[in-house]
Amino acid sequence: MSGDLFSTLQQLLGADYVVSGDEPNDRLTDKQGTYVGKVLAVVRPANTEEVAAVVKACVAHRAPVVVQGGNTGLMGAATPDASGRSVLLVLDRLNRVRQVDTDNDTLTVEAGCILQNVQDAARDAGRLFPLSLGAEGSCTIGGNLGTNAGGTAVLRYGNTRELTLGLEVVTAEGEIWNGLRGLRKDNTGYDLRDLYIGSEGTLGIITAATLKLFPLPKAQSTAFLAFDSLAQAVSFLSHARAGFGASLTAFELLTADCLALLREQFPEGPQPFADASQPWFALLELSDNHSEAHARQAFEEVLGSAFEAGLLADALIAESLAQSEALWLLRENMSEAQKRAGRNMKHDISIPISRIVEFVEHTDALLQQRAPGVRHFTFGHLGDGNLHYNVAHPLNSTVEAHMARYAELSEIVHDSAHAFGGSISAEHGIGQRKRAMLPRYKSPVELDLMRRIKQALDPLNLLNPGKVLNLVDHGSPSA
Repeated sequence: MSGDLFSTLQQLLGADYVVSGDEPNDRLTDKQGTYVGKVLAVVRPANTEEVAAVVKACVAHRAPVVVQGGNTGLMGAATPDASGRSVLLVLDRLNRVRQVDTDNDTLTVEAGCILQNVQDAARDAGRLFPLSLGAEGSCTIGGNLGTNAGGTAVLRYGNTRELTLGLEVVTAEGEIWNGLRGLRKDNTGYDLRDLYIGSEGTLGIITAATLKLFPLPKAQSTAFLAFDSLAQAVSFLSHARAGFGASLTAFELLTADCLALLREQFPEGPQPFADASQPWFALLELSDNHSEAHARQAFEEVLGSAFEAGLLADALIAESLAQSEALWLLRENMSEAQKRAGRNMKHDISIPISRIVEFVEHTDALLQQRAPGVRHFTFGHLGDGNLHYNVAHPLNSTVEAHMARYAELSEIVHDSAHAFGGSISAEHGIGQRKRAMLPRYKSPVELDLMRRIKQALDPLNLLNPGKVLNLVDHGSPSA
């Protein structure tokens, strides 16, 4: 069976674009090196029709299909299992910009387009595509759609779901659904688009998308803020929302421990408030559609009134684009700083903003009781309630001893997030890493509905099996 399928795939795509799973390939390992899989073949189709042909061939041979974009995910969703039965479908050749429509403010691109290239295509047309995240130079728009990625501008523009008007999808049977309608109003039945976005390749294979575009801001202002407490930072956020309105684009939180880590790992980097005693900081960005003068005036008025109301301890306003970019490096370098310092327990969670102070105080205390001396590297998108609540080893212990307690300590974090009305995954998805956790935090009714959707759209469980949901494989290899 496997030899017949391999030959069929070569006939469909050409031998240059079908590689045996026996050959070394770094796409069989996830970004963090946590998961390693085996496959029958790695295939690189050139267009949607070839994707559909590959899926039909795999269905005929009951071979699972795992789709992969930039392979930058953190949950193992794009890594095949170790059975060697799967076909890994890499979409890097589906990288065309199909259409730019400035009258409708839409951009239609294929799933293999690098996110930064999508941003550039929008900018070349005098528009903004606002999705922005640390991996934008290597992640693909298909992967962003598959995980409903967030990033730094969710506060103003929303997640990838809110930035998408239409999709093109290859179904589990190898049919092509063309839903690339650039409509902002289309109330003609079930919203299939929203089913596929965030499904991590388990319901269908997204091959193209029609995305929303926005006017390019005429001015952007950046400030780095210091707060005496997390409660003060949350209160300031409400004040900033009222003062800036829709112009408030980003509000990124960092602790003093995060700044200390950045100074340690990037001593050549920016050092705002190097001697500050405040425990919390935030990076604020305002995008103004009027002028630099208008943005500056708004900044001064809102920050000035915040000082008067006791909502702000200190502020550093960037005086140039270079200073703004330097301040953003503080946020962008956090992942690399943690990597250099040694692995830690990463938690991508979301909490209602009104309960974040309680959550942090409660969870910090629980962890200190269970593991005295652990360090809390808490940062992230406070404006939309998404925290990267990361826990590092005590200085009197080792990384290995700390990580050996991952299941125990992470359960404390996730249980606490759930208790405060939050989610155990804000923007990274479930993949295989968090699959076993779902029954602890989702009701039986919710899980049953999810399984029924999966079984309806992928009855043979051939699309990315073993991800998100734990289902029995209904497919069996043909003789």
